[in-house]
Amino acid sequence: MSEETKKIKLLIVDDEEDFLNSIAERLGMRDFDIMTASEGTQAVKLAKKGMFDLALLDLRMPGMDGMELLGILKKKHKFLEVIMLTGHSAIESAVEATKLGAYSYLEKPCEIERLIEELKNAYESRLRKKFEHDKKRMEEIEMLAMGSSPMGILKSLVRMDDDEK
Repeated sequence: MSEETKKIKLLIVDDEEDFLNSIAERLGMRDFDIMTASEGTQAVKLAKKGMFDLALLDLRMPGMDGMELLGILKKKHKFLEVIMLTGHSAIESAVEATKLGAYSYLEKPCEIERLIEELKNAYESRLRKKFEHDKKRMEEIEMLAMGSSPMGILKSLVRMDDDEK
């Protein structure tokens, strides 16, 4: 496996260009595979093209805000872990973000080491969720294999695959 395939794929979305470029550069030096977007619709397009492990989203952005983007990303990418990063924190928005599936909610400015630790924890959470999902799916396939005809197994596998899409 090459070094490139070992990097955590991270989508960073923030409308403050200076902050976006700075955080992308700093995390890129820490071996994250970074893609950036300065607004929500651009982020949705990037997410359709590539599979990200994690996303770091600003809360307040013109047009599509971070909450709306969070909802869209979590709906389409069930194993994506999202960290909200905002300079405008409030308990209400933290609660709402959590309900929508955000892994965590951090205030700007955030120390880089704290952010990296949070990204590491979010990635571990992603791996656990994916492992549990894959384990459950393998158990379902094993049960099918024990009690079905080859054609029945094939039909069930197609149905399971469609459920994943």
